[in-house]
Parts: sequence; structure tokens; C-alpha cells
Amino acid sequence: MDKTDPDYAPFDFVAARQRMVDAQVRPSQVNNPVVIAAMRALPRELAVPESLRAFAYSDNNLPLGEGRYLTEPRVTARMLQVAEITQGERVLVVGAGTGYLAALLGNMDMGLEVFALESETRLADIGRALCFTWAPAVHWREGALVRGDAADAPFDLIFIDGAVKEVPPALAEQLRDGGRIIAPICRDSGVTSVCRVLRTPQGSAAQPLFDVAGPLLPELEPAPAFVF
Repeated sequence: MDKTDPDYAPFDFVAARQRMVDAQVRPSQVNNPVVIAAMRALPRELAVPESLRAFAYSDNNLPLGEGRYLTEPRVTARMLQVAEITQGERVLVVGAGTGYLAALLGNMDMGLEVFALESETRLADIGRALCFTWAPAVHWREGALVRGDAADAPFDLIFIDGAVKEVPPALAEQLRDGGRIIAPICRDSGVTSVCRVLRTPQGSAAQPLFDVAGPLLPELEPAPAFVF
């Protein structure tokens, strides 16, 4: 609508944000007050390109380009809740994209040290701008997602913000003893479940927590196998 039109009214992002929490997040079994408070405060519309801001609070995965998506709010909230975050943990977000999950972690008032790893400069620039104002303590790193962030390891907690077929071994190696990875994993059955992944002497073990519908992170898709 033309802003000069007398009937023009700007979109009320604050009201939309509260509706997102009340109609999407809380009915999805999210009752952690720290998670809810962060989602009520953080302007999700700043984590999407300007052309998509009117859709920022919809219950969908929003396309960001390059095959990447902003995860729907209720899934982000449940991932934060099942992570069982404790005070002062070191946290890495892999596939940080436009910074929404990293900024939420930075707003949780738990003394977390948060690192955001992204390989797409355009998305990272949006994320840095969001965090500059809303979560200035978040450390941004650019590099290949499959390699993780060895320079800042070890971490107590690693999030993968997008679905994967399997967790790259480098990420499990960057966990502190007793640490965990929270990631949507698409199993051979085609069902994608957010899982808690623990490092074990035999490798890593994944415990499915809840099912989701989400696109794969293109960069972390396994290479096609040769068939003879």
C-alpha cells in the first residue's frame, strides 16, 4: 500500500512477535521462560531480507536464497528448550545464516559465550547487523560449515541450524567432554528428527527428540556415492 494513502498503517511487528510466541511457540510444548522471553524481545524481521519482513513471524521456513532457510519459530524454540542450556556455556551455531538463533542465545541472559559460523557472506552480513544491535557479544566466524570452528573449540553445545543427513565428524570432535549437539537429522526413512548427539568412544550417538519438516543444509549434504 502507498504510504501516502490516508488508510496506510505500518505493519505492527511487535504485535506479530507476541502472536508468534502465543500461537506458535507456547502451544508447541515450549515453556522455558528464558527462551520465551528472548523470542518475545528479538525482532525476527531483521533476520530476513527486507522483501520478506512481512512474513517474518509466519509458521514457515523462510527462503533466504542459496538454498538456505530461516527455520520456523516453533522449531527454533523447541531446539533451544531441549538443549537444556546451563549458565556460562560455550555455544557454537553452525549454519548461523542471518543470525536469529545466535542472537536468541545472546539474549538469554545466561552468560553464554556464543559463536556463529556461516559460509555465505551475504547471510552473515545480515546476521552481523542483527547481532550488532541485539546481541553484540556474539562472535562471528566465516568458513566451511563441515569443518566447524576448531580455533574456538571446545564447546559445551553445538547447534546445526538446518537439517543434515549426518553430523560431520569434525563437529563431534569439537565438543567438550559431556557436550552435546542439537541438530535436525534426516534419517534413511525420510523422517527428519531433531536429535541430541553425544560423543562416544565409538563415534557419536544420536537420540531423536521430535520430528520436524525442514530442508537440508546444501553445504552439508553428503556427496553422491558411486554405484558400479
